[in-house]
Amino acid sequence: MAGQPEKKPQSVYDFTLKDAIGNDVDLSIYKGKVLLIVNVASKCGMTNSNYTELNQLYEKYKDQDLEILAFPCNQFGEEEPGTNDQILDFVCTRFKSDFPIFDKIEVNGENASPLYKFLKSGKWGIFGDDIQWNFAKFLVDKNGQVVDRYYPTTSPLTIERDMKKLLEII
Repeated sequence: MAGQPEKKPQSVYDFTLKDAIGNDVDLSIYKGKVLLIVNVASKCGMTNSNYTELNQLYEKYKDQDLEILAFPCNQFGEEEPGTNDQILDFVCTRFKSDFPIFDKIEVNGENASPLYKFLKSGKWGIFGDDIQWNFAKFLVDKNGQVVDRYYPTTSPLTIERDMKKLLEII
């Protein structure tokens, strides 16, 4: 209704986003899973190491309720200039990634994805809440709440211990 305040999201499950093919994805399908949400880029100096390690984590824990959600973003050095089809081809061919790839988004500024506004609302980086570069990572618990934020330079493998606690593997 007009004039009523917009309902503030309570978890990542309150969002529906487009995947790289253009399908709507209601993030509530991930209820009960630990999520690692990452803004990705194909032409970044950190691309090889991050995709390689993200794939390792996904292969190791996907059957134990881990889901990695990748969001291409071209806001940093124009390092993700391709179309969604080109991005999917790159990720699936070069890295053989099986985790979900979403539509290209913005993570900072006026046009930032509402999901990223939510993710950044409580886990600030060195420059306030802005994402600093490609491959910033958010660890989300099984209730859809952000539990930690990692800098772009953080190796995905160093997050494994924190993930295992949330996955209740330890």
